[in-house]
Amino acid sequence: MSTVVRRMPWPEGTARALGTPLQPSVVYGAESPDALDAIYEGREAGFTYAREAHPNAEVLARKIDALEGLTGGLVVGSGMAAVTCALMGLLKTGDHVVGADRLYGRSLRMMADDLPRFGIATTLADVTDADAVRAAIRPETRMILVETVSNPGLRVADLDAIAEIAKGQGALLVVDNTFTTPRSIRPAEHGADIVLHSVTKLLAGHADVTLGYIAATDPELTARMRVFATTLGLTPSPFDCWLAERGLYSFELRYDRAEATAALLAERLDGLPGVRRVLYPGRPDHPDHARASDLLQGRFGNMVTFEIDGGRPAANRLVRAAEQIAFAPTLGDVATTISHPATSSHRALTPERREALGLGEGVFRVSVGIEPAEMLCDEFEAAVRAAARE
Repeated sequence: MSTVVRRMPWPEGTARALGTPLQPSVVYGAESPDALDAIYEGREAGFTYAREAHPNAEVLARKIDALEGLTGGLVVGSGMAAVTCALMGLLKTGDHVVGADRLYGRSLRMMADDLPRFGIATTLADVTDADAVRAAIRPETRMILVETVSNPGLRVADLDAIAEIAKGQGALLVVDNTFTTPRSIRPAEHGADIVLHSVTKLLAGHADVTLGYIAATDPELTARMRVFATTLGLTPSPFDCWLAERGLYSFELRYDRAEATAALLAERLDGLPGVRRVLYPGRPDHPDHARASDLLQGRFGNMVTFEIDGGRPAANRLVRAAEQIAFAPTLGDVATTISHPATSSHRALTPERREALGLGEGVFRVSVGIEPAEMLCDEFEAAVRAAARE
């Protein structure tokens, strides 16, 4: 006797799940060709194939939309997938894009190596200096790409001035808001046309997902990027979307706790033997402190960068001494992590290029987590002192 297991409708009832259901289905059935047409043409809500859209991605996107004050954003497979949607989904051969000279390492690589292969010209400029950005503009400039606060140097873009430059040129201003998050700033309220995130980082916040988000103030631009993402298969995992949505519920609590600890850590690091410099936008000695105070309204974030003397040998000693702090090329976990840009985010750059950006062998970037502040500061102080001993 044979037994046949058939697909069954999802059970319905008068109560509904408090938590968002995880929906890993790749395909969705429609009741007729007319119903499928209605979904594809946007006359009816629904899903067809997970590469194009799925419920968990839509739920997550709407929540990030609400944080950023935007509508219709899309979630993609990674932060770099979001960068790709903007640069390659909207630009064409013959266009020119101006990028910040202190972008995330892979964004810099795309600007330097990948876009030119497709006939898209690029120029890097110091986005803390509006005149430098203005000087980089060409008649064919169609886009300006900046990070609100740079990775890992924590320099603050002159966002309002750059927005005016972009508007005057008729170029799109794309802002990577990963470091600052909408807890510090909503770039669209400062003239950004497109806002993107590596959701992997602070928004999801638990180092267990890989996702990106991108949205434009113009729905037509978002629609073009959505088609591009679908065509290239930049599809996010339903499970990752489900995890990231769960992470969002504690986002503000995590951010506020980590931010307060970051300010304390920056103060404790300053003046320790062997520490050459400490970079934190909330410190009066930060080169962009005045702009950060105005632009970010006192929300200086959870990232601290510092540099020690002694080059690679001292860097190795510091990491080995910081046994309780994960040495990992990421940020935004609930636990503090420390990274070394020369061997992680910016390793693709030449040593000379890294030195020009101020990213020598002694530079570390700290993504502060939610541990007890005094405990964390004590651990860093012990590690820095160990690094100073030869």
